[in-house]
Amino acid sequence: MTDSPDVIRADIERTREELGADVDALADKVTPSKIVGRQTDKVRGAFGSLRDRVMGVADDAGSSASDMAHGAAGVARDVKAKAEGNPLAVGLIAFGVGLVAASLIPASDREKQLAESVKEQAQPLVDQVSSVAKEVASDLKEPARQAATAVKDSAQGAFDTVKGEATDQAGTVADRAKDARDTVSGV
Repeated sequence: MTDSPDVIRADIERTREELGADVDALADKVTPSKIVGRQTDKVRGAFGSLRDRVMGVADDAGSSASDMAHGAAGVARDVKAKAEGNPLAVGLIAFGVGLVAASLIPASDREKQLAESVKEQAQPLVDQVSSVAKEVASDLKEPARQAATAVKDSAQGAFDTVKGEATDQAGTVADRAKDARDTVSGV
């Protein structure tokens, strides 16, 4: 290693930049909003992948649409091909067909009465689920606060370490610069 003050300053500046980048990366990794964003992206990716596997990708949809134009037999063949070996797809198709059929038939008075009865009977369960959800949310507040405090403490510790190392390096640079000046003056 050289004793040149310019080289030492450049080395200190490079070290500061590296430490700053490390602290920024650490802060980015542990920021609660960034964590939530990453988890949201994972869930979206998983659902997108599942949707593509069940429904087929856009290319399949385009080819399926042109096949459907050739008649109902083509539609049935495509649906069967996509659903074959995939019980989830078959279930979704059956659910969709049932939903369409149910929406075309108006509800009878008896069905309306039964629906109202079920709604009234389900209300205590809805209240209980709501209560449990509120309890879970309140139970998660403290761990989230503790995690945020831990992140803050960790970042403060990293900052203090960087500050201490920078101070030490500045002292070393000053000592080396003094030694270099003394050496040049003594020549």
